[in-house]
Amino acid sequence: MYDVITIGSATLDVFVESDSANIVSVNSLKKKTEFMSFPYGAKVEIDGFSRNIGGGGINTAANFANLGLKTSTIVKLGNDEIAPVIKSKMEKDGVDTKNIIFSKNHLSGFSIILVSFQGDRTVLAHRGANATISEDEIDFNKFKEAKWIYVAPLAGDTNKLLDKIADFAGKNNINLAINAGSTAIKKGEKYFNNILKTAKIVVMNKEEASMLTKIQVRPDTKEEKFSEFEIHPDVITMLKKLHCKDDSLAVITDGKYGVYCYDGKEFYHAPEFAAKVVSTLGAGDAFSSTLVAAIYKYGCNVEKALAYASINAAAVIEKFGAQEGFLSFDEIEKRLLEHSEYRVKKIQCG
Repeated sequence: MYDVITIGSATLDVFVESDSANIVSVNSLKKKTEFMSFPYGAKVEIDGFSRNIGGGGINTAANFANLGLKTSTIVKLGNDEIAPVIKSKMEKDGVDTKNIIFSKNHLSGFSIILVSFQGDRTVLAHRGANATISEDEIDFNKFKEAKWIYVAPLAGDTNKLLDKIADFAGKNNINLAINAGSTAIKKGEKYFNNILKTAKIVVMNKEEASMLTKIQVRPDTKEEKFSEFEIHPDVITMLKKLHCKDDSLAVITDGKYGVYCYDGKEFYHAPEFAAKVVSTLGAGDAFSSTLVAAIYKYGCNVEKALAYASINAAAVIEKFGAQEGFLSFDEIEKRLLEHSEYRVKKIQCG
């Protein structure tokens, strides 16, 4: 019996850091876009270089295992030298690897992460085998052995599995957590209707939530105008639309403004936990999986779960690598006690 099975991507991530990168802002009438740029045709010096195992499926699996949950993962690896490296890393992290799928016709996922001097990153991603998981490659009976199914963002044709997984979880009374990603969200609200009605925890960033709900945060009511005891009214509307099932959580992450959550009765705001930003890669995976693990361990203590998730995400941000900063529950609690000023707030919304 597994506590959780994750499904998602697995990649070899190569981090490249160069202080020569420029951040260029381009403004138009309706939006502002920022680009990372390098001199065209130049040979650019690298100030930092490292290789790590990443991808939403195994980032979250490694975190669940680190938090003490019996964990397995369903990812698809290619026919190359990367595959055994990823499998070995998962075994070292205490993740059951019996459900890993191997492809004879594809390469494993591979990403080059360009890290700016600000800590943000641009990812050049080759999805490889990650985008090709098919229904007949999964033994759905394995899901019956899990108390939770965690779906990380799925790539390419693998997205076709999302509604099938949701149906299976609903019919078998398995707790489902989803961090769907923009590719699946682009299929629209109608496609997501059954999924939202099935999932116990749904996590999206604000841009993804806006894409799915077709709600834009009005520029005349910017977040800066709202105190820590309030939530932007447009975000409230998003949360209500995303919350489609009793005893479930709809969660929207919003960068430096923290995280918003709605459980059908109460709204919550978890402010950003202070951290020295080294790399933001993997912070979302750490947040979402820690939230699920804390809900599993501590029941319906939403405030505690949000605080724990925010602290673990901040720990990942302080390290160079998507899995380098993981904390145990004891370490998270210790860090929370050391920062008694940090509080998750219940918000009164009219």
